Amino acid sequence: MSAQAQAPVYAGAYPHADVDLTVVVPAYNEEARLRPTLDAICAHLRTEPGRWGSWELIVVDDGSTDATAKIAREAAAEEPRIHLVAGDGNRGKGSALRLGVLASYGRRVLITDADLATPIEELDRLDKQLAAEDSAAAIGSRAHPDSRIEVHQRRTREWLGRMGNHLIRAVAVPGILDTQCGFKLFDGDKARAAFADSRLDGWGIDVEILRFFRREGWPVTEVPVRWSHRAGSKVRPLDYGRVLLELVRLRARAVRRVDLAVTGLFLLASLLLYKGLWADLDRSYLVDAGQDQNQWQWFFAVTADNVAHLRNPLFTTLQGYPDGVNLMANTVMLGLSVPLTPVTLLFGPSVTWALVLTLGLAATATAWYWLIARRLVRNRWAAALGGAFAAFAPPMISHGNAHPNFLVLFMIPVIIDRALRLCEAGRGGRTVVRDGVLLGLFATYQIFLGEEPLLLAVMGMLLFALSYALARPDVARAAWRPLLRGLGVAAVVCLPLVAFPLGWQFFGPQSYKSVLHGDNMGNSPLAFLEFAGRSLAGSDEGADPLAFNRTEQNAFYGWPLIALAAAIVVRLWRSALVKALAFTALAAALLSLGPKFRIPYTDTVLTGPWRALAHQPLFESVIESRVAMICAPVLGVLLALAADRLLLTRRRVNQVVGLAAVAAAVLPVLPTPYPVRERSEVPAFVTEGMYRGYLAEGESVVTVPLPYPGSAEALHWQSSTGLGFPVAGGYFNGPWGPERMGIYGATPRHTSNLFNDVRNSGRVPTIGPNWQAQARSDLAAWKAGVVVLAPQYNDRALYATVEKLLGRPGKPVGGVWVWDVGEPRSSG
Repeated sequence: MSAQAQAPVYAGAYPHADVDLTVVVPAYNEEARLRPTLDAICAHLRTEPGRWGSWELIVVDDGSTDATAKIAREAAAEEPRIHLVAGDGNRGKGSALRLGVLASYGRRVLITDADLATPIEELDRLDKQLAAEDSAAAIGSRAHPDSRIEVHQRRTREWLGRMGNHLIRAVAVPGILDTQCGFKLFDGDKARAAFADSRLDGWGIDVEILRFFRREGWPVTEVPVRWSHRAGSKVRPLDYGRVLLELVRLRARAVRRVDLAVTGLFLLASLLLYKGLWADLDRSYLVDAGQDQNQWQWFFAVTADNVAHLRNPLFTTLQGYPDGVNLMANTVMLGLSVPLTPVTLLFGPSVTWALVLTLGLAATATAWYWLIARRLVRNRWAAALGGAFAAFAPPMISHGNAHPNFLVLFMIPVIIDRALRLCEAGRGGRTVVRDGVLLGLFATYQIFLGEEPLLLAVMGMLLFALSYALARPDVARAAWRPLLRGLGVAAVVCLPLVAFPLGWQFFGPQSYKSVLHGDNMGNSPLAFLEFAGRSLAGSDEGADPLAFNRTEQNAFYGWPLIALAAAIVVRLWRSALVKALAFTALAAALLSLGPKFRIPYTDTVLTGPWRALAHQPLFESVIESRVAMICAPVLGVLLALAADRLLLTRRRVNQVVGLAAVAAAVLPVLPTPYPVRERSEVPAFVTEGMYRGYLAEGESVVTVPLPYPGSAEALHWQSSTGLGFPVAGGYFNGPWGPERMGIYGATPRHTSNLFNDVRNSGRVPTIGPNWQAQARSDLAAWKAGVVVLAPQYNDRALYATVEKLLGRPGKPVGGVWVWDVGEPRSSG
């Protein structure tokens, strides 16, 4: 039953509107102590009539089965300012308080428990605080350092209560140390508004009301009080658990329908983009994924296998045999691959791959929507536009072909929000320690999702912070101290958690120093104006010459959107936020051009600002064109700000013209569904386990050619059949040479290079004793048990090459040619 539907029954003189103070006392079976409580309250209020003015005392009988109502009526007969409100049965403290507050007329409203665990004299402190701080509420706090607990509860009960209160604060009202002390003084009108909006009938009402005040921006001040435990308290330790359950239900009911609709639309859009992949999970392969889909499905499979068998999830020898792969030094996304282990084991890595891409993209859009709606705009659909662009922008869609670590970025908006909370520490009861701890935990989790995206996010946040500080130095002066303290707390939390994994990454087996990406990895200035190959207005012919490959189209925002963004910046230039966003986007765009870039249509080459970072630790492994991805959320926020103003304006012409301009800029860069192809069949030699007869303990399968970044079907053979055998070579990041520079794939050997050359050229070289000796040496280094040649491009030339190298013909087994090169095995 809603608050408005409840019908209180009054006893005593009917209250009037000219009341300075209302005291509300909820009562359930309080016949033993109600009268002393009422007498104490009345006596205190009568002592200083000039201070308290006109007052009323409302007793709410919550369906008592003893003489509570009778005692209240007797008191009301003696003191006309006492009123009895009778509820509809025993519904709980929340219901009783709601009835009492909504029946009140006071300009101030005090709610106090019937046991007066906090003496009525403490009202003086709350009243002074309410007036001095211009607060909307002054609440008694047993957790305040200056509070005095005169009679403690039993130690176990006190500990359970403290832990319960910690949980409540974490879930609902961070920063308020004591939500459950039953002694609170409110501004009357604000209290009636909050209680009219409330829905909880139980002990969670205190938290619901404080959440309402927090949401409305009404200041709440905690005041130290005296408090004594009273025997016969109706509060039990388990009631804190019930409060948490009430809050969970409250938060579930508080979810706006528009939020659910927006999230559903994001998920639908993601499903439509990946519909080809979902149509046949076992056989569909993203056309523009290169060999990354094989690699990622292998990552998911090997992580699940390691977890299931309680092996080190940071290392494996199933690829790159016998040296192995440092999984922490590769983008295995342990933050998802580990918790999704049951899915991978039950349904296979192809399902995990599709889930991570589809749900990750929708979750990223939802997270950006949440941040924009929470902090920047009032209209939820404007926030949806901004969140959609931040997640579905052309560079994000490009990485959605093959790089889930750059697609699944739902933690980045959460990290940004927590950093902003640190800047606001000290306002609204927020604490540096709590927000710093959470920031440290969030950063830790993001490290296990993707380190390079976190680095780029930090770059973007630093650029924004610097520019905003220049635009609003007053805000910067107030924010830098709590921010630095919070970052220190975050570091103290994060570093111990990631010390071992990062130590393994940089110093463990198969670690490397940096990845060699080659030259010309920066963006061309034209890439910002062109449309991506998978955009509605784009084409591969226009985009391919301006990007390293189709998974690295890291700009491609299109000239209409760039023009609109410039117009928005000019129109809203007075806003410090817009100035900071503009600087952040321009700085990121310039950095993404690389250490040097050519001015389009000229021979002029200029030095780019990336040159200062190119050889610095961490940055030396970054593909600099990816820095342009920082522009995606910036442009999303600008779109949201513009749409918000347009949707709220009353000038119809301006609204129509403005929204049409937004649509004209956004429509050309809308993504189109990812095309798929049918992947190659796994040979029966693998699916039927025929390989087992050719491998002894400690031996590997050598495919022709060995798996490398250009061809890694052998990884699919492994991941789709239970990882029953190790392979030589592979597609991963590993060390090369005495300086342990990072390369893609295993350290090449002469024989593996020979196989690659033959496959690419189709020509069989002259094979003499030297090549045969080299092949024997390389096979020994790989601990080869069997050499396998599957049907493929130029397979005849490859067969002839292997036959000459090994000096004997291959044997057709299970759809492939095999050469048994392992140690002799007994027939038994």
